[in-house]
Amino acid sequence: MLEHPRDQRILNVPRVVAVLIVLLGLVHAFIFLMLTAEQLTEFLLLFAFIPARYDSSLTTDIVWPGGWGADVWTFVTYALIHGNLSHLIFNAVWLLAFGSPVARRFGPRRFLFFMALAAAAGAALHLATHFGELLPMIGASAAISGAMGAATRFAFQRGGLLALWRDPEAAHRVPAAPLMASLRDPRVLAFLLVWFGVNLLFGLGSIGMPGVEQAIAWQAHIGGFLFGLLAFAAFDPIPLAPPVPSAEHEEASSPGDQV
Repeated sequence: MLEHPRDQRILNVPRVVAVLIVLLGLVHAFIFLMLTAEQLTEFLLLFAFIPARYDSSLTTDIVWPGGWGADVWTFVTYALIHGNLSHLIFNAVWLLAFGSPVARRFGPRRFLFFMALAAAAGAALHLATHFGELLPMIGASAAISGAMGAATRFAFQRGGLLALWRDPEAAHRVPAAPLMASLRDPRVLAFLLVWFGVNLLFGLGSIGMPGVEQAIAWQAHIGGFLFGLLAFAAFDPIPLAPPVPSAEHEEASSPGDQV
């Protein structure tokens, strides 16, 4: 009988991603199994992201629970809350798909910090486009969009996650291309076109997201994605790949042309 290594897991999921999914599940179970309708409202006021909280013209009429502390932590805590089980499962699947490669590359601590800031970036753009709105925003989609943006920076590299012939372990350590080089890659541009196009369709109401009955906070998705795409290098422990010389530069510096 063949013996498998002790550290080999049936599902090759980074532990930090598995812990995050379990945490999302526990929060969801607590909300819908332990809280009354009144307690749920208080919970959302305390931990969901509500743009109206930051509108000073409403402060004389509404007393927001949590004070200035909630003004800060709700930029992140809203990502732990989901509207129903379908919404939770949908986000968990995408977290597995895009969070796993980013977590392997960044490591647990950097990954958690990155996801928190991606959630905050999504909330910031949502606030800018929905200032004063009373409808709370919940869900991990903005943070997961950040992981999508980060994965875009290295998944399309030679030997990376999308290569046909690759070493599964080495694929997560392939040096990423500089940002401008990535934006010149036709595959990256095609992915960006599809990703932004789908989110614009969300915004126009042409398509919906499974498990989400209310309007989709597509601006938050864009905020998280742009953060992951643009801030990737600040979290990546692997040095960027050197820029590829242009054909003109290679011709000018070839040995036959040297004096």
